[in-house]
This record gives sequence, C-alpha cells and structure tokens, in this order.
Amino acid sequence: MALRVAAIAGACIGRQRTTPFSLSSSPFFMVRSHHFPSQPLQRFASIPNYKPGFKNQIRAIQEATADPITSQKGKEDDEQKSQQNWKIKMLYDGDCPLCMREVDMLRERNKQFGTIKFVDISSDDYSPEENQGLDYTTVMGRIHAILSDGTVVTDVEAFRKLYEQVGLGWVYAITKYEPIATIADSIYGVWAKYRLQITGRPPLEEILETRKKNKADTCNDKGNCKI
Repeated sequence: MALRVAAIAGACIGRQRTTPFSLSSSPFFMVRSHHFPSQPLQRFASIPNYKPGFKNQIRAIQEATADPITSQKGKEDDEQKSQQNWKIKMLYDGDCPLCMREVDMLRERNKQFGTIKFVDISSDDYSPEENQGLDYTTVMGRIHAILSDGTVVTDVEAFRKLYEQVGLGWVYAITKYEPIATIADSIYGVWAKYRLQITGRPPLEEILETRKKNKADTCNDKGNCKI
C-alpha cells in the first residue's frame, strides 16, 4: 500500500515537471495583465526633418537682398555727415585708378570722423566757384585740399592734413621737417607730372578736349547752356 501511494505521488510530481511553463499561468503575469491591460499601438504623425543649413540659407538670402539698400543708406549718411562737419575738402580725380585707391581708404576711415568732404573734380557738377576758384586744369596738375577756413594746401602738405583728420597723421609726420619736406615734395612732383602716362591715360590736353566736347553735346541736348 505504501509503495502504491508513493508511485502515485511520484507520477504526479513527474507530470508537473514535464508540463511546459506558460507566461499566462504565472501569477506575476496575470496580475500585471489585470492592472495594465494592453493598449492598441498608436500611430504618430511624422515630424518634418528641418535641416539647419536651410534656415541659414534663407537668412543669407535675406541679408544679401537687404545689403545694397543698407549699404547705400549708410554711405549717404556718411556723406551727409561729412558735408555738415567737414574740416577739409579733398579735391580728387575720380578717373584716376591709383588715386581712387587712396581716396577709398580715406573715405572708409572718414566714416569714424566725418571731417573730410570729398569732391570729385572729374564730375560734370564740379564747380570752381565753390572751391576757391580752382578750375579743373589747375587741380589736375597736383593734389589740392581746402581747409574749412578757406586755406588751400597742395602736394604732400595736403596729404598730411587729410591723414591727420582720420587719425593717421603719423604717416606723414616726418614730412613736416626739412630736408624731408623738400625731398617728399620733389618726389610727389615727379609722380604728379607723369601720373597720366603711368596710369595709361591720354595727355591732359586730350582729356580737356574730350571734356569740352562732351559738355557741348550735353548743352545741345538740354539747350540754353553756356560752355
């Protein structure tokens, strides 16, 4: 009898060991399933993938579009400031490529000071009457500048005065003293004499003739114009 009971008990234990373990029969799983029922999967809308560079490109385009207007306005403001507060006029030849490099540098520096008034003698609007009677031919011969009190300065002294007004007086400071002053004026005189040839332009006489012809043509178009 004892052996039969033991056999029956052993069979029951063996059956339990061979039965596969099921998650659904786990008390932990049953409790979890009861308190946290499974939810259907939700579909999320896709988020557009914005590239950082695209935003920067739009900004660059906007700035490039606005720059010409802003630059032009800034230039006009600088010119207006110089017109009102100038301490020296620079009479320059706007048709001289080498001269314009220096003029552009001084104009850029002048944005901080507003003390130089730039007058282009090659312009059709140039008026000797507004510039101490200095006509085109005279000013084409060498650099001229006019101080606010009406004093006319030329040659290296004109450069020295102009540079002093934009914080670069040290560049020409040594030319105040002899014999450097005389040597500097002599060197500049050679440059002034041959600058048209050096820059590949025609002689002054030819330039004057061309200007006279152009002015005559303009007067004929407009009428009632004195040459």
